[in-house]
Amino acid sequence: MASYRVLIVLLILNLSLVAKELPEGFVYIKEQIPNIEIELRYNTTDNFLGKRVDGYRSNRAILSIEATKALKRVQKELKRFGLGLKIFDSYRPQKAVDNFVRWAKDLNDTLKKEEYYPTVDKKNLFRDGYIASKSGHSRGSTLDLTIIDLETKTELDMGSGFDFFGKKSWVLYRDITPQQRANRMLLHTIMIDNGFKSYAQEWWHFTLKDEPYPHKYFDFNIE
Repeated sequence: MASYRVLIVLLILNLSLVAKELPEGFVYIKEQIPNIEIELRYNTTDNFLGKRVDGYRSNRAILSIEATKALKRVQKELKRFGLGLKIFDSYRPQKAVDNFVRWAKDLNDTLKKEEYYPTVDKKNLFRDGYIASKSGHSRGSTLDLTIIDLETKTELDMGSGFDFFGKKSWVLYRDITPQQRANRMLLHTIMIDNGFKSYAQEWWHFTLKDEPYPHKYFDFNIE
């Protein structure tokens, strides 16, 4: 009887692993780049909503195979200088984007306004392009990231925090220190040189130029 119980447990564990297999063409970034740091903010309450977002069930960052290969080159280059990458977001399920849209429409929910959008009126988030019904993240080759010291895991000072809504987050924003501008340019240059394109209004945001699914939006959970 005991042997049957063990067999049943093994079968359940195996089914659990199968259920968490990624769709073809996607990988867990950490499995391909072991020394990269992952801090999926939407898997926590440390984000502009102030709560965990739909579809985020673990801290396991996912990207398309092609984007991960390009990211691996970036990490290799930075490692020569004792630096590395830290990911705040990568693949994002469509259900998470829908969660953002519902939050943006609720004008009474301003829990994180002072930290993330102090100068932006929430009713203008759609008009100003901060929130949209579709996101490149859901295509699997867009990610948000920064540079860290590999030894201390300390983030380089970029002059604004991740997901700050405002001009202070623009790539070419000048009213920050020379060191902060240099840090942004380092991230921008090394990502561009390795096959990514940037987004002018968010220093942390990059998309693989030749993304494999340019017109397809995915909705599988991050587990």
